[in-house]
Amino acid sequence: MKNSLRLLLFAILTLTIILAGCTSKSKPKSTEDGEKEDTKKDELVLAFNAEPDAGFDPVTGWGRYGSPIFQSTILKRNDDLEIVNDLATDYEVSEDGKTWVVHLRDDVKFSDGEPLTAKDVVFTFEKAAASGSVVDLNALESVEAIDETTVQFTLKEPRSTFVNNLVATGIVPEHAYDENYAENPIGSGPFKLVQWDKGQQLIVEANEHFYDQQPNFKKLTFLFLNEDAAFAAAQAGTVDFAYIPAAFSQKEVPGMELKVLETVDNRGIVFPYVPSGQTTEDGLPIGNDVTSDVAIRKAIDMGVDREALIDGVLEGYGTPAYSSVDGLPWWNPDTVIEDGDLEGAAKLLDEAGWVMNEQDGVREKDGLKAEFSLYYLANDEIRQSLSITVADMLKPLGIKVNVEGGSWDVIGQKMYSEAVLMGWGSHDPHELYNIYGSENAGVEFFNTGYYKNEKVDEYFQKALLANSEEEAIEYWKKAQWDGETGLSGKGDAAWAWLVNINHLYLVKEGLDIGDQRIHVHGHAWPSTDNIADWK
Repeated sequence: MKNSLRLLLFAILTLTIILAGCTSKSKPKSTEDGEKEDTKKDELVLAFNAEPDAGFDPVTGWGRYGSPIFQSTILKRNDDLEIVNDLATDYEVSEDGKTWVVHLRDDVKFSDGEPLTAKDVVFTFEKAAASGSVVDLNALESVEAIDETTVQFTLKEPRSTFVNNLVATGIVPEHAYDENYAENPIGSGPFKLVQWDKGQQLIVEANEHFYDQQPNFKKLTFLFLNEDAAFAAAQAGTVDFAYIPAAFSQKEVPGMELKVLETVDNRGIVFPYVPSGQTTEDGLPIGNDVTSDVAIRKAIDMGVDREALIDGVLEGYGTPAYSSVDGLPWWNPDTVIEDGDLEGAAKLLDEAGWVMNEQDGVREKDGLKAEFSLYYLANDEIRQSLSITVADMLKPLGIKVNVEGGSWDVIGQKMYSEAVLMGWGSHDPHELYNIYGSENAGVEFFNTGYYKNEKVDEYFQKALLANSEEEAIEYWKKAQWDGETGLSGKGDAAWAWLVNINHLYLVKEGLDIGDQRIHVHGHAWPSTDNIADWK
C-alpha cells in the first residue's frame, strides 16, 4: 500500500513538473513610471481526455461533436441552435427540395494562404460521400461548382436533414489533401495545427488568414490526460481549463472555478425489441424473450428513479432523460413520464401476467423468468455505476438484471440479444432516425434492438422528406409520441433513457469561456464550439 502511494505521489509530482514547462505565463512589462503591469495572457493550456484516434479529417467524421477548429463549415448553429451562415453568404432550396444552391464568401483562405473556392467544397463532399464513414450522404446525387463561389447540391430525394451536413462537415483543400491529411490538417478555421504528439499533446496557433474575428488566444495546448491526471494538473495550477468527472466536483481547487454545463449527452438502456430466434448474417443471436414484452420495458422505464441516479451516481450534476433529444428544438416534451413509480410499475407487470415468485423474488410468466443481462463499457465508471444502480432499483419489482462489463468488441457480440447501456447526443435530429428507424436495424451500433413501428417509420420519412428543418420538426416530435403511439416511454419504450450528464470543467479564474450552447455527446471537444470567443 505504501509503495502504491509513493508511486502515485511521484507520478503527480512528475506530471506537475512536465506541465509547468508547458504552461505559458504572461511576463510583466515596464511602464514609463517604472511600475509593472501584467500583459493579457494570450496562450491557454487545456486538459482533455478525448484524443481523436482517427485524426482531424472532416471527411471521416472529425468535428461532428464540437467545432472542427481547423476547418470551416458552410453553415453553423448559433447559441440558440439556429442555423446561420459561416462560409455561406446565402443558400436556396428548390421547391421540390432536391436542389440546394449555396453562395460562398469570396474572401476565405486556407491556413496555407491558398483561396477556398467552390471546387474545394465539391471535393470535400465527394470525398466524404465515397468514404463510407459516419458522414451520412446517402441522399446526395451530385455536387458541382457553378462558379468560383457557387455550389449546387442535387439530392436523390428531398432530405430536411441535409442541412446538418452543411453544418457539420468541415471543408478540406483539394490542393493539400492526401493520405496524411488527418495528421496534418490544413483548413480555413480559426486555428492551425502546429504539433501533435500522439498520446500526449496537441499544439495549435491562431490562423492569421482566418476570415472572421481573430481568436483572443493565439496559442492553445491540449494535454491528453486521464481524469486523475487532469485534476492533479488543475490542483497544481498548470492548466487553465480541465474536464473533471462528477466524483471530483466537491473538491475545491484554489484559483479555479467549477463550470457546470447543460448537455444532451445522454445515457440509456436499449432493449432487444423482438423475441429470440433469429440471427444476423454473421450468426449473432437477435432478440430476447423477456425484453420483447412491452410490459417489462415500460415497467423498467417507470420504475427507475432518475433523480436518485443523478444524486447518487452523478453527484447531482445531471438532468433526467426521457428521450435522446431532451431540450432540443425537435424534442417532444410529452415524452416525460412519471418515474420512480414502483407501485405503478408493479401493477403493470401484474396485469401483463408476470407473477412474483416468492422464493427467489423474480417474476415469471409462462415459465419464463423476468431476467436478462445488461452490458456496459467496462472502463467507464459512470456507465458501470448507472448499470449497477438500475439493477438494484429493479429488484423490488421482481426483475433480475445481471450486470456485465465488457469492451466494445464484446458488446458488439451481445447487443442484439441483450440490453446495453449506451450514450448518444447530437444537434442533428437525424440521430433519432439512426437509432430508431427500422431500416437501421442491426446496422453498426444504431438500432441494435431491431425496433420497428410502421407509424414511427412513416413520421421519419415525412420528416426526412420535408423541405426544411422547421417543417420536419413536427414529424420528429410525432415519432416520439403522437398521443397514441411512438418510440418513447409513452409508447413502445424501446429504450429506457436515464440521465443527461452535465459536463463539468475547472476553469481558471478570469477566463471567460463565453455562452456555451447545450453540449452534445463527449466530455471535452463540445466545449470548443465557441473557443474563438474565449477571452
